Amino acid sequence: MAVQAIPSSHQVEIAILVKDTMSNSLTTLGGSPLLPEDPSRRTALVTTCAVGAVAGLGVAIPLVSTFQPSERAKAAGAPVEVDLGGLRAGEMRRVEWRGNPVWIVRRTPEMLESLKKTDPQVVDPKSEQYYQLKTPEYAKNQVRSIKPEYLVVVGICSHLGCSPSDKFQPGAQPSLPDDWQGGFLCPCHGSTFDIAGRVFKNKPASRNLDVPPHTYLSDTRLIVGEDKKA
Repeated sequence: MAVQAIPSSHQVEIAILVKDTMSNSLTTLGGSPLLPEDPSRRTALVTTCAVGAVAGLGVAIPLVSTFQPSERAKAAGAPVEVDLGGLRAGEMRRVEWRGNPVWIVRRTPEMLESLKKTDPQVVDPKSEQYYQLKTPEYAKNQVRSIKPEYLVVVGICSHLGCSPSDKFQPGAQPSLPDDWQGGFLCPCHGSTFDIAGRVFKNKPASRNLDVPPHTYLSDTRLIVGEDKKA
């Protein structure tokens, strides 16, 4: 097979550029001079590279964030890990799960003792019924929890879906009975709950505060939204 020669006027010079430091110009490998180097072009090239690097960084940040549970995933019921470190006796920590408030109360010995007094005053002392979440077996007891020290409940009243207020201080207070032992008060229509989230008799709400599925990773780490069976 014959190979046709390329006319010299159409020869393609190898595009390897060699900088001539003496004339500040660029030449091809064959020595033919090209246009003088344009400083503005070099600046534009550097700027383009810099912008590209920043853009790459901007892409990396959202990419890293995808490893964290999204708000949509949380709303759909993704488990929420809670750090109980620093939560002192008598205090409550609030987190969000499935778009609802979840309360973790670290109860004092006095709070736990008060449940014996409120037991005959509540509608469902053994949590045989429920509002929206079926009561886990480990919460069908007087303290309604895995560990007596910690109460974990969804802070939504079963009457009209309001969120009660914590009223841990015992004794007579506005909208509360004189023998109040401490617990929760729904300000909308006056439903009251003891420190285990059990609703008192003759109140608008008919169900106890729901206990969400939960489990402990350690003494100070709690997972809301799944239990050991999950």
